[in-house]
Amino acid sequence: MKLSSAALAAGLVCLIVAPVLAQTPPAPAAPAATEPVPATKRVGCLATTQGLKGQDKRDQMQLCMAQARTDCLKQAIDQKLVGEARKSAIKTCVGTDGKPQQ
Repeated sequence: MKLSSAALAAGLVCLIVAPVLAQTPPAPAAPAATEPVPATKRVGCLATTQGLKGQDKRDQMQLCMAQARTDCLKQAIDQKLVGEARKSAIKTCVGTDGKPQQ
C-alpha cells in the first residue's frame, strides 16, 4: 500500500505543478534589429558597382537601375497594379523613395 500512496502523492504534485509551469511566459522573440532587411534592387546595383570608380561606376549604376526599374515595372504589370499602387510598388521594389539619385 505504501507504493500506491507514494504514486498517488506524486500524481497530485504533478497535477499542481503542471499548470504553474504551463503559465510561464514564452521566451522573448528575437529583437527586431536582428531581422534581415529585405534587399532591394538598388542595394544589388550598389554591390555590383562597388569595385568600379568614376564614370564607369556611374554608367554601370545607371544601367543597373534602369534594368531594375524595368524588372519592377514588369512585376507590377503582372500583378495588374495601376495608378498610385503601381508607383508605390515600383519604388518599393527598386528601393528608392522617389528622390533623384546622386
